[in-house]
Amino acid sequence: MRKFNISVNGKSYEVDVEEVGGVSTPAPAPVQTAAPAPKAAPAPKAAPKAAPVAGAKQVTAPMPGTIVSVKVNVGDKVEAGTLVAVLEAMKMENEIFAGVDGTVAGISVSAGDSVNSGDVIVSVN
Repeated sequence: MRKFNISVNGKSYEVDVEEVGGVSTPAPAPVQTAAPAPKAAPAPKAAPKAAPVAGAKQVTAPMPGTIVSVKVNVGDKVEAGTLVAVLEAMKMENEIFAGVDGTVAGISVSAGDSVNSGDVIVSVN
């Protein structure tokens, strides 16, 4: 058995590894480290997402995935069939279209956000 220190996402782990086949070597004497690995700084909190606009029609995610891009801005006029966002699911990019005519009242996601089925992407008045 040999001991190794492995760092994953800034967190240090000590692991024992067994050599299979070959010549077995005795484990080296334990080495005392000067200090534990520093903790990673917490990730910055994402900006709060806009709440769905009351009374507006909502364009929702048809499946879980990651938003690749949002193609509209608040205040843009859209027609039914206008591309509003691109959603990546299972390594395929899916285009999300507005289902109604109107004006974009709110955007609830941004590029890189993970969404579940039914999550609101855009609200249209």
